Amino acid sequence: MTITINKIFTLLLLCFIINGCTEQYVMQTNTYEEALVVEATITNEFKKQEIKITKTSRFEDKETKIESGAEVYITDNAGNQYNFEEQSGVYVSTSEFKAVPDREYHLNITTNDGKSYTSSRETLPTEIEMESIIPTVVTIDEQRGVQINVNSYDPSNTSKYYRYEYEETYKIIAPKWALRKAVVLGPREIGFVPNSVDTKICYSTKNNTDILLTNTSELKTDQVNFPVRFISDQNYIITNRYSILVRQYVENLAAYTYYKTLKKISGSGSILSPNQPGFFYGNLKSVDNPNEKIIGFFDVASVSSKRIFFNYEDLFPGEPPPPYYAKCEEQYFIFCFGDPPCSGPELIGGIQDHSLTYFAHSGIDYYMYIPECGDCTSFSSNIKPLFWEN
Repeated sequence: MTITINKIFTLLLLCFIINGCTEQYVMQTNTYEEALVVEATITNEFKKQEIKITKTSRFEDKETKIESGAEVYITDNAGNQYNFEEQSGVYVSTSEFKAVPDREYHLNITTNDGKSYTSSRETLPTEIEMESIIPTVVTIDEQRGVQINVNSYDPSNTSKYYRYEYEETYKIIAPKWALRKAVVLGPREIGFVPNSVDTKICYSTKNNTDILLTNTSELKTDQVNFPVRFISDQNYIITNRYSILVRQYVENLAAYTYYKTLKKISGSGSILSPNQPGFFYGNLKSVDNPNEKIIGFFDVASVSSKRIFFNYEDLFPGEPPPPYYAKCEEQYFIFCFGDPPCSGPELIGGIQDHSLTYFAHSGIDYYMYIPECGDCTSFSSNIKPLFWEN
């Protein structure tokens, strides 16, 4: 998951403790209750599966508490055991494996302090492939943009419950990139060197941060046409070339209900509202203490994925592109030293501290921009993804 589950459940646990949260309350650390948080999804992909185990955080905590030194393994009813080892704060299976149909999987965790936890036995839902991802120009609530829909169909009519994640990558071209770069040679001297082309084109990647769910339980056919992403036609991320990778998870009803409840909590205007849902359990429990709160869900899901690319001109032919990431306003300097209008010291300082990027000059007249306009590496990466298609 790409949502901050720790913070959500810290709020939830606090509210559970503080008399239903029906009165105004000033949050304090001494109301904090620690609980284990487990994020575990194994799929039908043959790979090294991953499980994340943390603890709820205090409000003032800026970093997630990793549960280190735990013994983690999954068993199935065919007698197999899949062991996990800790790597960079995540538990990764020591060998590649995949969930297969008609088999029950069971997660077991023993923490460093000897506490044991176990899950219910879960099976793999129906395996189906995502059919297509379609970008369409639409207007929603008077906002024009690109609606990206996922299409899927299960002829057996048994999938029913779906969860989606996406990763979007987009190409950035610095609009005020110049062939030469200004450098400071001395207290009152500026020189020029060839500018690196690696600062002109960049690629940024972002993951979705919300929980995307849909179900077909009330439909006659198990057919999905789900709007996974809407992008305004004024959003700079589609200015040049855009790509989205969508992952479709087929869930069972229990997992779908868990994520739906989590979505309701995380999406509410205030977690500390009179309409407080209270603490809710997943399919994990303590072996030694049935009253101990443990957060999370051991999810066995079938998954499929697809990626598409499109250019702005493909969907909006002949139309001006969206405004750039930053506001590129020209800044004018007169390279001399003395009373105004001379601005040599400011120009020297801006080049040295990288708050200005060179665009052009004529004599002592210099035309500069903020770095984002002439050097995309100031906020993005110039490494072209391996999957990128021009």
